[in-house]
Amino acid sequence: MKKVILVTGASSGLGLATAKALQAQGHTVYGTSRDAKKIKDVPFKPLSMDVTDDASVQTAIDTIIKAEGKIDVLVNNAGNGITGPLYAMPVDIAKKQFEVNFFGVVRVSSAVLPGMIEKKQGLVINIGSLAGLFGLPYQGLYSASKFAIEGYSESLRMELQNTGVKVVVVNPGDFKTDFTASREKAPFPLKNEQLNKEYDAAVAAMEKDESIGADPSKLADQICKIVGKSSPKHSYLVGAIGQTIVPTLKAILPGGVFVKLMNDHYGIK
Repeated sequence: MKKVILVTGASSGLGLATAKALQAQGHTVYGTSRDAKKIKDVPFKPLSMDVTDDASVQTAIDTIIKAEGKIDVLVNNAGNGITGPLYAMPVDIAKKQFEVNFFGVVRVSSAVLPGMIEKKQGLVINIGSLAGLFGLPYQGLYSASKFAIEGYSESLRMELQNTGVKVVVVNPGDFKTDFTASREKAPFPLKNEQLNKEYDAAVAAMEKDESIGADPSKLADQICKIVGKSSPKHSYLVGAIGQTIVPTLKAILPGGVFVKLMNDHYGIK
């Protein structure tokens, strides 16, 4: 059955690939960006939405409801990344990370869910991250914002149990997108040569992983499959096996061993 689908953060990367793939399956897809003019030559319907602004979100939702009468599926994909040392992180930068990655999800979901509940059907797909299942050095704010999505989604799923609305979290590993180039790098504020060296090594490692990441079409295909399921799983891991196995390693390895394994990968010896 063809559905009306809203994909946030659809101007590039995973969101763009997902919106295109869903449209290709015959769904009516609206893809958002803070500036819809940035979404060019696409088969889906571009729509301006700033997930950090209540009025912008409500205007976009109202536009879809007026045109289609409903939203069947919401894909909360909009997000950004900030790297930096947690041991000297200004709170305003932490708030900036959460405003998009977490509060953006809350804001859009709260605008869409009442309509789904009224119709007794719907699907919310929250794009988390493998980094929301285990911490990453010098990506702590990003990890924390994605951990928050895990807790939010689990609780939301409980609340919606008897409404017909389903909640799914998709946890991607590294994908080759412009996320790397758009990541904000917080300045290193301490006069500490060792820690500064480790910070640089960790950033270099994460950028290398992303440069050889999977094609966004892999995630888009998975989301298309989820949309087509009558009873999707609560969560999906998507990415290279070497990354998607890490949550299992975290569960079975002693804590100190797991931390060393992660730090070694990110150049913190």
